Amino acid sequence: MKKIFILTGEASGDKLASKVIEDLKKINSNIEYLSVGGENIKKMGIKSIYDLKEITYLGFTNVILNLFKIKKKITETVNAIENFKPDILFTVDSPDFTLRVAERIKKINPKIKTIHYVAPQVWVWREGRVKKMKKFIDHILLLFNFEKNYFEKENMSHEFVGHPLLDTTSESAIDINQILGKNKALISIFAGSRKSEIEVLMPILLNFIKLMNENYNDFSYVFHSTKEYSDLIQSLIKKNNLKNCEVISDSKIKNHILKKSIFAISKSGTVSLEICNAKIPSIILYKMGFLNFLIVKMLVKIKFANIVNIAANEEIIPELLQSNCNPKNIFNIVSNHLNNPKKLEEQIYKTQKILKNFKTNNSSSSLAANALNKYL
Repeated sequence: MKKIFILTGEASGDKLASKVIEDLKKINSNIEYLSVGGENIKKMGIKSIYDLKEITYLGFTNVILNLFKIKKKITETVNAIENFKPDILFTVDSPDFTLRVAERIKKINPKIKTIHYVAPQVWVWREGRVKKMKKFIDHILLLFNFEKNYFEKENMSHEFVGHPLLDTTSESAIDINQILGKNKALISIFAGSRKSEIEVLMPILLNFIKLMNENYNDFSYVFHSTKEYSDLIQSLIKKNNLKNCEVISDSKIKNHILKKSIFAISKSGTVSLEICNAKIPSIILYKMGFLNFLIVKMLVKIKFANIVNIAANEEIIPELLQSNCNPKNIFNIVSNHLNNPKKLEEQIYKTQKILKNFKTNNSSSSLAANALNKYL
């Protein structure tokens, strides 16, 4: 029996990996798995050697403060992979963690094939990483077509598979009015999948909702959360005595809620693609510690945070970053868009044009699954 070790570093990677493994199981059932994964991989009956949140650190300063713990986790992970003796180490996203593990594994056992999914953002900063990566990564699966140039330059084995979050799937009907118990227009809110992100953004978002409630009475707000942090978000809502807010953690229900929403407010990240794919207008938020922000500002070579805006080289989706990420600014932009249907239509039209370049003819997760199967 062939073996695959799945290594993820955060919730979004766990979700991406689970889609690929689900498709791989359809074409090859003779595989044993072990992982560092989250709730999506665990749902598939695949054991995780430890809880994913043990390695989910946000920002440069947190990484520096937790350097000893991270090094210890890398060693623990390397030892587990070495003992498992997989045919493939399948690393997904979180390059600062997963690629360090892959590099060490390749030195210990060059026979293990290393396949990485979701390229590091070399188009944002540190393009030179590709030269180093090709020494220990056998094949890289790219989510975006424009990334190919960076890997072609170094003759590194690569493949554009598209983004699995853009795959179209058939879903059973769910009556969300029964779930929410209300019949108001919905605004979806994504406060992040990490505790540190949630703690920063939730006070801002709750104060934004208070401003909205002072001016509108016909909206319900649905926070999309992981199961791990739904209680935290719920408790913060309760403390602020907001009655028109709900928290949803079931992925199927979240998809239906999003598609029924009239607008979305999202932390910058992968989820923005899901929002665009659902044809929901949105704005992007991000706020980090001042020191982290200074470091990022010195290193990055792009002017936008969101991948759609980066690909378009235009701020199609409004971005509110750092000091601009405050309740008043969010309120001003959201209310301005809601009061101007043409703005909403224009954003949807432009995002759909960009998304076409992110998609493949086949399911991206199935292309990734086929790539894994070829290396077994």
